[in-house]
Amino acid sequence: MATYKQLIAQKEALEAKLEEVRATEVAAIIAQIQGLMTEYGLTVDDIAPKRRRGRPAGSKANGEKQPLPPKYRDPKSGKTWSGRGRAPAWIGKNPSRFLIAEE
Repeated sequence: MATYKQLIAQKEALEAKLEEVRATEVAAIIAQIQGLMTEYGLTVDDIAPKRRRGRPAGSKANGEKQPLPPKYRDPKSGKTWSGRGRAPAWIGKNPSRFLIAEE
């Protein structure tokens, strides 16, 4: 049976051979692709279009957001809260008593 060092040496030799074979195959494939590109008049942009960054078309550019409709109302002061963010002090521990009835 082979020793650990012998197996490591075989592994390194195989990895080196793998890299060599891969490099030669990749070179052949690149030459084939370049030949097809010139034959059909293709450019790099035709094959791999540029990646688009940013927001998709039609989105609001300046980030204006519509305010949310209020869900809760303080009967004493008339102040409202949408239910998002930090709860106001007047909500207390029982927010259901301040719910605005849906129309």
